Amino acid sequence: MRTLWIVSAFVLSVVAAQTASAAEVVVEMLNRDKATNTMNVFKPGLVKVAKGDTVKWVATNPGHNVAFVPGGVPAGVPAFSSGYTKEITYKFDKPGIYVYKCTPHFGMGMVGLVVVGNDKSNLAAAKAAFVPPLAKKRLEPLFAELAK
Repeated sequence: MRTLWIVSAFVLSVVAAQTASAAEVVVEMLNRDKATNTMNVFKPGLVKVAKGDTVKWVATNPGHNVAFVPGGVPAGVPAFSSGYTKEITYKFDKPGIYVYKCTPHFGMGMVGLVVVGNDKSNLAAAKAAFVPPLAKKRLEPLFAELAK
């Protein structure tokens, strides 16, 4: 019985430690970034997290959402899309690069990147995912930052 108690206590402490170490990063959905005078932007545009961390997108301005770009996420990750003007949190359990967009402002370049676990194994696929020209232009410096 004592052994069972010790094993149970150990398992609970490991689970508690993993839960306590998970981080949350906040990304704002903005109509305009006042610092750069850029319209329709996620701030920050590039987020690096560890496996198990979460990203919370906050609708600082109305009319925005978050959706993964098809082909721009690691293989096997299901489609994800939030409601409009809703705060949404997503837990990243699979390492890799995630390209995401604001659906109504995708053509205006409202895109961002999440990199999980510094895993760049799907970089070529993320770069090859279809995005409109303005979104591609906004992603270029974010992808360049990953190369550093």
